[in-house]
Order: sequence, then C-alpha cells, then structure tokens
Amino acid sequence: MSLRIYNTLSRALEDFSPLEPGHVRMYVCGMTIYDLCHIGHARMMMAFDVVQRWLKASGLRVTYVRNITDIDDKIIRRALERGITIRQLTDEMIAAMHQDIGALGIEPPAVEPRATEYVPQMLSLIGQLEGKGLAYRATNGDVNYSVRKFAGYGKLSGKSLDELRAGERVAVQDGKEDPLDFVLWKSAKPEEPPEAKWDSPFGTGRPGWHIECSAMSCATLGETFDIHGGGADLQFPHHENEIAQSEGATGKPLAKFWVHNGFVRVDNEKMSKSLGNFFTIRDVLQQYDAETVRFFIVRAHYRSALNYSDAHLDDARQALKRLYTALSLVAPSEVASIDWADPYAARFKAAMDEDFGTPEAIAVLFDLASEVNKTRSPQLAGLLKALAGCLGLLQGDPQAFLQAGAGFDEAAIQAQIAARAAAKAGKDFAEADRIRNALLAQGIVLKDSAAGTTWEAAQ
Repeated sequence: MSLRIYNTLSRALEDFSPLEPGHVRMYVCGMTIYDLCHIGHARMMMAFDVVQRWLKASGLRVTYVRNITDIDDKIIRRALERGITIRQLTDEMIAAMHQDIGALGIEPPAVEPRATEYVPQMLSLIGQLEGKGLAYRATNGDVNYSVRKFAGYGKLSGKSLDELRAGERVAVQDGKEDPLDFVLWKSAKPEEPPEAKWDSPFGTGRPGWHIECSAMSCATLGETFDIHGGGADLQFPHHENEIAQSEGATGKPLAKFWVHNGFVRVDNEKMSKSLGNFFTIRDVLQQYDAETVRFFIVRAHYRSALNYSDAHLDDARQALKRLYTALSLVAPSEVASIDWADPYAARFKAAMDEDFGTPEAIAVLFDLASEVNKTRSPQLAGLLKALAGCLGLLQGDPQAFLQAGAGFDEAAIQAQIAARAAAKAGKDFAEADRIRNALLAQGIVLKDSAAGTTWEAAQ
C-alpha cells in the first residue's frame, strides 16, 4: 500500500505495511482519569481516531487499544480530597470521558484496558527485568529500572545519557542507584488507602506509571505491534521508558512505528491542567456544536501545534457551513463504496496517504463542494459526503446544521444580497438563484420589493 507515516523513532517518513498482512495493531496511551477531559486530550484522541478511520477506509482491519490509567498519585489525592473511593472517582470520570469524546464523534477503541486490571502482568514483567539484571530493589522498598544497563536508552527522544544526566533533579533519599533510574514498583505508604495497594513478591505497593503501558500493550497486542501513539509530551520519559522496559524484557522491538500528535496551545503555551490554561470539552461544547469542534481539530495536521481560540472556532464553523451548504442544495446519491480512481477521491487519498494529511484532504472537500454548487450533481454530493465520512464529518442533516446557532452575520448576509443584486443586473439569473438558495439553506429568507431586498429568519 502507499501509506507513509512519520516515525518518531527514525525521524522520517516511512512506508507503512502491517506486520500481519491486512491487520494493524495500534496502542495509544490514554487518559490518567482524575478529572474532566480538556481540548488537549480531545486533540490526542481525535488524531488517532482519524488514523483508525483512515486505516479502515484503506481496507485494513484494525485492533486499536487505548488504555486508561486508573491508579496514580493524582487519582489517590483527588479521591481523598472528595472523600470517595478511587473506584468511585475513576468510574465517574471514565463515564464523563466517554460522554464527552462520544459527542465529538470519536469512535471507541477495540480494547480499553484499565491499569488496575493488569497488575499481575506488570508484576510478571518486573520479575523478568529483575531476572535480567535490569531492575533492582531499592533501600526505600521501591523497585527501580537501571537505565544505564539498557544499551538503547534515549533512542526515541534522541538524547544521550550524558544529556539526560545534565538535566537531572533527583532527591538523595529516593533510593535510586542512579538519578536517571525510574520506578517500576512503588512501596506502599501508610497514608494511602487500602485499594491503592497490592501484595507482591516485591512487597506491598502499586505499579509505576511506565510499567503499566508496557504490560497492557503486550497483553493486548503482543510483544511487538505496528503503531504506538500518544501526545508529544509522552515521547520522553514515558515512551522512552516503555521501550527500555519492554525491549529489555523481551529483546524484541516494542513497536514498528512511534506516532506523536502536537500540542494544543493557548497564548503560545501548551494547554495543560498544571498550567491552569485549559478548557474542558464540556465547556467548549456549551458554546460550539460538536462537529465544529471536530472540524477545528481535524483540519490541522495531527503533528502540528493547534492554536485554540474562539476566533479559530468561529472560522471553523463558517467553513463547515460552506460544506454543508453544498450538501443542502442537492440530495446526495448513496455511495456504496468510494471509487478511488475518481480525480477528487484520488487527490483525497494521496493527501491522507502522506502521513494522514488532513489539511490537504479537507482542501479537496472544498474543491468538491464548489463543483457541487456549480453542477448540482447528486453523484458529486454523494462523493463529498462519503469522503468527509472518512474524517467523521458531514454525516449530519445539512438543514439542521445550517439552521442551528444563535444568530446571523448581518454583514455577510448583506454582502450576499449585494452579490445577488449584481448577478441580476448582469442577467446572471442562475447565480442569483444560487445565492438565494444558499441563503435559504442557512435559514435566511429573502424578500424582494420595490424598495429593495430584505431578509428574515425562516420559520
């Protein structure tokens, strides 16, 4: 197949073919679930939703695994603050996450493992690492990974051990033999609730964050799989540590491709809970419809930074209206399957096959919409809807979308009225009718009289 994907590990675009012909196995690091999801989380899940959709549109079977981290310092702290159990908190937040990302049309993964369900597999993996001399028991009761004993450490982030050592900040009393070492098993603390502790050969405690994903990916997809994904902030140390753990234990590559999406930024800073500059999905959906939010995210390339603002969302809404207006003018023909030899479909496919190039693919949709406006072709309208469906767009009722919202842009309407008047004066009555119909599709009725043309909202 012709698909090329940017591989963070090689820092290059590479031809993609699955390890098992016809079947792609993909693991994506999901949420640490202690609060509502924000737009940065939506961007990550949307990126891999598009990846999954395009792989399927390309005729491949996809086993998509996206985990949930449901045991963590922040989770424990939040549960204690609220006076509820960890399970009550995580169940509540998981349900909220499913509701919020479902509203955005993000398809669920095939498997959604919770970390607390895979503790035996984590303990087994830690045991393998200890047996190979890559893990050691610290004086404080933790079990740590010995980074310098793994020859390939730093290959994903592109950093040498000396570079990493230069930026280290590790307390003397943490029990590590080397500041670069990281925890595999955390010894239990007296103040932690019983549900945050497991008995193990290493003493009572709980798993470190990194070992969770190594164990869950191996258990659900095997020791080596096709794609490992996540946000760019996970490249180091989380994904680097996953490689050290998994490959240290098995001696096999963990993933063939490493794929990372870019950040969402607000005022040129990464959106994050720690910085307090985040907007929850629920907050945003109170102001904008879900498809506008989806379009706003999808029209940017997944590896690029995405700048969040109301102005960008307003622009996304207007752009999406242009596409829906084309579909409102003619009933689309049903498309049983996309003919990829069609010139528009071929351009769309070429864009998506080049590292999931959604900006170029969406440009094809606008070109196709312009042609639908001119020709009123049901076949082209059907193709527009089918291609957009590969991105999870334009599957709603056009009239309902166009009439939704709390108002109209007076200046834009008057500009269209003036354009229609100019078309009539030039005896281009087809264009005048097109403008009238396009405005009607947006819920705007024109009234002609001797005094001129006025408008009102359709009833």
